[in-house]
Amino acid sequence: MRSYALLMVLFLSFVSCKSTKRNTVITKKEAPAKTLKHSIAKAVIGNAMEFKGVRYKFGGTDRKGMDCSGLVYVSFKKENIELPRISRDMAKKGSSISLNKVNEGDLLFFKTSKKRSLINHVGLVTKAKKGEIEFIHSTTSKGVISSSLSETYWNKAFVEARRIL
Repeated sequence: MRSYALLMVLFLSFVSCKSTKRNTVITKKEAPAKTLKHSIAKAVIGNAMEFKGVRYKFGGTDRKGMDCSGLVYVSFKKENIELPRISRDMAKKGSSISLNKVNEGDLLFFKTSKKRSLINHVGLVTKAKKGEIEFIHSTTSKGVISSSLSETYWNKAFVEARRIL
């Protein structure tokens, strides 16, 4: 009887301490659209920054030389986003936005020629905080550089901002 009682106590202690297997399903949350667009914008900016210091070359799209629309075209294309190759055609894509709504990854369009009234220059916004807008672009004199929209030359030449993402 004693051995029976001892066996029962041992049996109950094993059974009562048995852990149950839990079936936990972990689901990956989808990133909100705003976060996804922000990460794509960061990638596009990173692509453009890789060309910083590259000399200007009309029609250029590589490290041997880059023009303004080539820089934007290549930077977006690396993220599988197709844009026209020419700045004035790029200016027809996306949606027009006011300067106070500009975000990183948006495009700025300029008219830098006094002879023609067509858009002929584009830059990619790299920073947009507290009214300060910085952009990367390729200039004929300095190649791929970063500039500020608060610089007099660029401020006067500015036409519009557009959102692609």
